[in-house]
Amino acid sequence: MSMSIAMPAVFARIGRRLPTPLVSLHFVAGLELARRLKWLSPPAELEGRSFAITVEDLGLRNCFAVKQGAFRTVWDGAPAELELGAKLADFLALMRAETDADTLFFQRRLRIAGDTELGLIVKNWLDASPRPAWLQRLSGAGR
Repeated sequence: MSMSIAMPAVFARIGRRLPTPLVSLHFVAGLELARRLKWLSPPAELEGRSFAITVEDLGLRNCFAVKQGAFRTVWDGAPAELELGAKLADFLALMRAETDADTLFFQRRLRIAGDTELGLIVKNWLDASPRPAWLQRLSGAGR
């Protein structure tokens, strides 16, 4: 079940004004929690690599890296090796496996910039990662 979320433009204006490291702290905390609960385990190919994920309709840019197998906030403002951007609803659909990155990319709903090979590694890793049962329940799967 796909949901459509229309965020007021004011959220994006506010989000763009927030310091990226501050926004990233919360995002990375979520990634780290998922890793520690064994819901998400970064493959070795991501070690030392940097990423940025922008939730476009919220104006939030999250920058992080994988260091020693863990997700860490990027503090120095260095450019990310791989950048992904989409609306919140599209990221949620990806997380719930309601759609895939290829579909969103070809529909121009997922923006990808940077290292293409790294992008394929991330895509394949996320496609192969099982989704936690609670995430499936949120999407209404199995009703």
